[in-house]
Amino acid sequence: MKFLQRLRLAYGDMKLSSKFTLVLMITATIPVIMMAGFFYSRLYDMVVSYTIQQEQDTSAQTAPYVEEIVQKVIDAHDGIAEQKFFQTLFHQPVNSPFQMFLETDSAKDFQEYAKDLVSSDLITGIQIYMDFPPQSVRLFTDDLTKDYFSPMSKARGTYWYGIFQGTQQGSLFCPEFYLGEREKESYGDMAYITSTTFYYQGQARQAYIALYTSSSHLRNMLKDNLPIDGSVSYIINERNAVVASSDESLSGIYLLNYETIEDSFMSSNNFIERDILDTKVYAGFYNIKQPGWFMVTVLPSGPLIAQSNGIMVQYVLMYLVFLICALFLAHFMARSITNRISSVIHQMSKVRKGTLSPMASPVYHDEIGDLIDTYNYMTRKMDQLMEEQAKSAEELRIAEFHSLQAQINPHFLYNTMDMINWLAQQGRTDEVSNAVQSLSRFYKLTLSRKQSMSTIAKETEHVSIYLLIQNMRYHDSISFISDIPDELLVNLVAEDADGTKKAVEAFSKMYKGAVQAAVKDALKGNAPKGGSGGKGAVTKEQILAVSNPIERQRLIAENIALFQ
Repeated sequence: MKFLQRLRLAYGDMKLSSKFTLVLMITATIPVIMMAGFFYSRLYDMVVSYTIQQEQDTSAQTAPYVEEIVQKVIDAHDGIAEQKFFQTLFHQPVNSPFQMFLETDSAKDFQEYAKDLVSSDLITGIQIYMDFPPQSVRLFTDDLTKDYFSPMSKARGTYWYGIFQGTQQGSLFCPEFYLGEREKESYGDMAYITSTTFYYQGQARQAYIALYTSSSHLRNMLKDNLPIDGSVSYIINERNAVVASSDESLSGIYLLNYETIEDSFMSSNNFIERDILDTKVYAGFYNIKQPGWFMVTVLPSGPLIAQSNGIMVQYVLMYLVFLICALFLAHFMARSITNRISSVIHQMSKVRKGTLSPMASPVYHDEIGDLIDTYNYMTRKMDQLMEEQAKSAEELRIAEFHSLQAQINPHFLYNTMDMINWLAQQGRTDEVSNAVQSLSRFYKLTLSRKQSMSTIAKETEHVSIYLLIQNMRYHDSISFISDIPDELLVNLVAEDADGTKKAVEAFSKMYKGAVQAAVKDALKGNAPKGGSGGKGAVTKEQILAVSNPIERQRLIAENIALFQ
């Protein structure tokens, strides 16, 4: 559970682009793995079925070519048998010496025909084995017939001769091991041999007509018939002898019984499965009708498994390439989405710092575009509300200020007016004039403060006039000291509006509080000193020339009109 919780937290803390990429990998990988596992068990059967079908199709195309070669050999044999010289020799009683036959035109024609056959690509040799008495040896030595006629003694001892003697068979296609070494070296490693008789001096004698060819023709066809590496294709005759093979060593290992093949063929099943040397093999066969052969193709399971594994590896590699491309595409698409979201987040972070700035109108009107539109609407509404709030606050401040102005202690005004009346009765006109001007300036400054900010000079002037009036009443019993640099007196407080407002208000509150406290302390003390009354007029330059800062500040407060 803790692991799952940590995993959930780790996933939750991931960037959106990483989440998109991870989700794509999971959704793209899991189904493919499941499909691969599902089809892998069936892939071998699919490969076997496909390979066998391919082999059957190839065998169906190859078998006619094999039959064509066999038929060409048979036709060549029939062509020899149709020669006049051959007909005379084998189908008519021979009583005269062979010298008479050798001197005929038919003998020359036979020689030319036989020579043409041997010079072809298919027939590599012709031998007619005859059982003649010694006095007839001329047939085997004459220039016309010596290359094509041989005594029966050269045939005795061969495997095919024993077959003919034991079975009385009329014709035989002989594979390589049926032939003698002399035959294979001189004529060819395959032969089509027929048995016949002739009559010489009233006695029937045995003869064999052998047409030799090369097994390379069939071997090349069989090699082209192989659907996969490691398989073997061979032709088997009714004696379980291999006529031709694509690989002699493999055909010896995977040799099947002719009767088994024939039984399967007769049951209309040209495909069998066998275990040979603890190896499962699949064998397909096709009938070569003319000699009664079967063309067999054996498919071991090993190469088929390797082929199915190779297909799976190719599938995995293709999937990996697809996955890499998909990851790049997913990353690009995720970035295109998250970048737009990040821009919204960045803009919202500015709102936390107090900056309400709308974003540019979205180009795309999808969910993120709707989010940007909503953000812009929100910022506009917030800005509008803030403006309305500021306006309401300003109106409230002004109203409160007016209310405070209406609540000014009337006693200050009454007492000041009584003092002016008292001074007027005493005939102190200069002091009356100064008091009236100070009182007028005091209320002018008080009632004209409509802005939230003011200059330090005006605040200082306001306090100074207040103290000046109080000193008129109490005969200069209040001491006022102001130590403010001259350059600050006429400067407006600017820069940050909120900070300046707070600073000015705090300064003003503190300043006024200190002044009021000083006034109260002075009023509680000794009797006020006599005031200096009116003073001669001074200029702005004279005031600024005073070296004592306290005195300079007092003169500035008394003559503030010069600095307006």
